[in-house]
Amino acid sequence: MAGRVLILGAGIIGLSSAWHALRRGYQVTVVDRGESSRDGCSFGNAGMVVPSHFIPLAAPGVVWQGLKWMWNPESPFYIRPRLSWDLMSWGLRFWWASSPRRVEAAAPVLRDLNFASRSIYEEWAADIASGPGDFGLETKGLLMLCQTAAGFHEEALFADRANALGVPARVLDAAATREMEPGISLKIEGSVFFPRDCHLDPNRLMAGLEAKCRAMGADFRFRTEVTGFLRDGRRLRGATTGGGEVEADQVVLAAGSWSPVVARQLGLGLPMQAGKGYSVTVPSPRKLPRICSILTEARVAVTPMAGRLRVGGTMELSGLNEKIAEARVRGIKRSFCRYYTDFTEADFEGLAPWRGLRPCTPDGLPYLGRSRKIPNLVIATGHAMMGLSLGPVTGKLVGELLDNAPTSINLSLLAPERYG
Repeated sequence: MAGRVLILGAGIIGLSSAWHALRRGYQVTVVDRGESSRDGCSFGNAGMVVPSHFIPLAAPGVVWQGLKWMWNPESPFYIRPRLSWDLMSWGLRFWWASSPRRVEAAAPVLRDLNFASRSIYEEWAADIASGPGDFGLETKGLLMLCQTAAGFHEEALFADRANALGVPARVLDAAATREMEPGISLKIEGSVFFPRDCHLDPNRLMAGLEAKCRAMGADFRFRTEVTGFLRDGRRLRGATTGGGEVEADQVVLAAGSWSPVVARQLGLGLPMQAGKGYSVTVPSPRKLPRICSILTEARVAVTPMAGRLRVGGTMELSGLNEKIAEARVRGIKRSFCRYYTDFTEADFEGLAPWRGLRPCTPDGLPYLGRSRKIPNLVIATGHAMMGLSLGPVTGKLVGELLDNAPTSINLSLLAPERYG
């Protein structure tokens, strides 16, 4: 065997890392604080794989737009006021990162990561379907729906930028958009269509990927909290947990929004805020769109999933707190009904909302690479809303890092200790 790898976290990043490590001959143990029937941010998200999303969360104009939204309880963005040095320092770093220069540097990296992930999803669609089951990969593209003339103009400019970067995009007027969604009533000015984007069912993906990893020999330990680490000088020998010690030759930190808590036990700082998102899934919608979409002005994602319809959104920074804010959920439903006029809020009655915490770094780029301070620790976290989209390629890069091989994508911008 190539050695023993302990992976902390069983979300999409942890499972993808496990799959790639197993493929490389490692003995893999995955530890997760949650239940085996999980509902973290890898499960209830919009299921989108989006090469179109090459702009990081920290981008010019985002701070001012966020401040405007703060005063609306149903808006797509909210920060719960609290005395927190972590939040204040994260906010300052976010502000500094929201510059055109940083965005220009990040865009090609995010493009390459997303395209690489998409290719791996196509590989998994054949591999996982031949084993535990299909996860509903649909390569039909994505529509960015615009309801205002200003929004449509801005999105059309973005399409020019995408095409220049090698991400295909087509600007469609309202009539051309409706032709792509026959039978669906849309109140829009127009849209931008990204043909290389796709979507899938995250619940089925996670179940299939976990089953595949188990079949390949992975040991999963759920409801298991990491309480400390076994050390040998600068290196780790494994971890102590509520279920006993787990020895390992290498450790992968992929614990999502809980990664900074674990990192502190290792003496590392990973600036991060948990960005809460919500979704509601309609099991038998009156109509079902063919193509996934994003409502640009409302920041709401809409995804058809095997006869169901998932609608989600919001970025709520309120700490490691999983309470559901009904006003945020109500805002998502109302926004959806304004664009998709066949629907009313009554279509969502009696449906329980899902919530998940997305790990957000100050500059909107994930932490991915080997630790400088702990040579046998690989850090893979901080993907914010892009976890599902970037999960497969992150796992591939983790596998390359475990092998001490040159990485297939330059990770210099993603250095996990870039903030010290």
